[in-house]
Amino acid sequence: MPRDPHRDQPILLGGAPLAEATGALVLLHGRGGSAQDMLALARDLQPSGPAGLAWLVPEAAGRLWYPFSLLEKVERNRPALNSALALVKRVMEKIAAANVAPERVVLLGFSQGASVALEFAARNARRYGGLIALSGALLGPEGTPRDYAGSLAGTPLFLGCGDSDPHLPKRRVDETATVFERLGAVVTKRVYPGLGHAMSPEEIAVARGMVEAVESGG
Repeated sequence: MPRDPHRDQPILLGGAPLAEATGALVLLHGRGGSAQDMLALARDLQPSGPAGLAWLVPEAAGRLWYPFSLLEKVERNRPALNSALALVKRVMEKIAAANVAPERVVLLGFSQGASVALEFAARNARRYGGLIALSGALLGPEGTPRDYAGSLAGTPLFLGCGDSDPHLPKRRVDETATVFERLGAVVTKRVYPGLGHAMSPEEIAVARGMVEAVESGG
C-alpha cells in the first residue's frame, strides 16, 4: 500500500450547501464500503431532509482505510492510518473555512471508519457536536500507550457494537470507552446481543437523535 494512499481521494458532498450550513456531518465508511453507502446513511439520519447540516463523506483508496486488523500493532497500519487522518483533517479544514465550529460537527464512522474517527478525535481533542463509532475501536493491541493530550470537553460519544462481532472483541470497546472518558467525553456504550459486524436499527436511531440534537442547536 502506498505511504499516502488517501492523499488525492475525493470528498463527496450532500445535505445543505456547506457555505450555508449551520453544522456538518462527517461520515467515514468501513472496509469494503463506499462514500455512496454513507451518503445513503446520512439520508436515513435526516429523513425530513438536510435542513442545516452539510454532509462530507471522504472515500478511502481501495475501499479500505488501513490494511491490517485494528488489533495489530499500530506501526503496521501507521502509514495508511496517517494518510486517513490527514484526509479527515482536510475535511475539517473545509468545514472550518465555511465558519462552522467544531461543536456543530458530528463525526460518524462504521468499522474501519469508526476507528479512524476515534483516532482523529483522540489526537485532536476539543468539543465536537458528537462522535458516533459503530463496530470500531482505537487501533493497536492491548497495552498500546493511549497518552492523548487535550480535552473533548463534554463531547457526546456513542460506541455501539455487537456481542457476536468476529472482528472486534468487546474488551477493545471497553478500553476505548475508558480512554475517551479520561479525555472528557460523555460516553454511551451499548453492546447488542446477536449483532455481528453490522449496524443495527437501534444504533441508527441513537445516531439520528445525536444528529438532530446538533441540528436543533442542542
